[in-house]
Amino acid sequence: MSTIAPANQAPIDSSRPVREPCTDPACGCGKRSLPANARAGSSQREQRTLKITVLRFNPHEPGSRPHLQTFALEEADGMTLYMALNEIRETQDPSLQFDFVCRAGICGSCAMLVNGRPALACRELTQKLDTVITLAPLPVFELIGDLSVNTGKWMRGMSERLQTWVHAQEAQVDLRRLEARMDPELADQIYELDRCIECGCCVSACGTARMREDFVGAVALNKIARFRLDPRDTRSDEDFYELVGDDDGVFGCMTLLGCHDVCPKQLPLATQIAFIRRKMVALGWK
Repeated sequence: MSTIAPANQAPIDSSRPVREPCTDPACGCGKRSLPANARAGSSQREQRTLKITVLRFNPHEPGSRPHLQTFALEEADGMTLYMALNEIRETQDPSLQFDFVCRAGICGSCAMLVNGRPALACRELTQKLDTVITLAPLPVFELIGDLSVNTGKWMRGMSERLQTWVHAQEAQVDLRRLEARMDPELADQIYELDRCIECGCCVSACGTARMREDFVGAVALNKIARFRLDPRDTRSDEDFYELVGDDDGVFGCMTLLGCHDVCPKQLPLATQIAFIRRKMVALGWK
């Protein structure tokens, strides 16, 4: 995602005054600082002050230089990093850039480096982290500003390069025709691989992707495994070999398992990469 503000929210104007915290105790909007009663429950445990350090840089702003900026705020019960960043932007610095859409770990927009590890900000509870937290944008992807990166541009390029869509025999699809039946077990296997949200965490954690600019990454190899399973796709293993049977594809993976460790949806990425590699090796020996 390349947006720095949700669709229903106007772009942030850094010259406007900082908005006062939301005073409605029943609001729970998540777009302003948390109401006081949200923090009342935290009296049962020690109140913590979080110090969140953000790597800031706007490549589109003349004279901007990469630098670290630290923000302090009081922790609330159930607070996520997304909620903390929203409170910082609403009450301390409206120019802070980061991405979000769903706030439920579905869209993948809020992926960033949390203490050096790729993660989704909306799924990271602050109570599971130390009081000192360091945030940085995902590497590999084009930087928009601060914590916002253009994962959409990278994912689209990968999708077009590997043709990650169903290749059917029919030149024109009859939309009135009933969909072909599929074995439930096979449908479950396809669904499991289709749960990828293209957040970019696996790419950012990949050592090969950091060294080889054209490496397709685990997200792409997972898609190849998914379409290889799909009975509606007419492509053969030879066709898939032409797409990923080189060092920029499946043979470029160094099996460091970084992608497998950081995937927020816990997809079996290492297993799928190993499976595709075995199939491509078998073809290469023919």
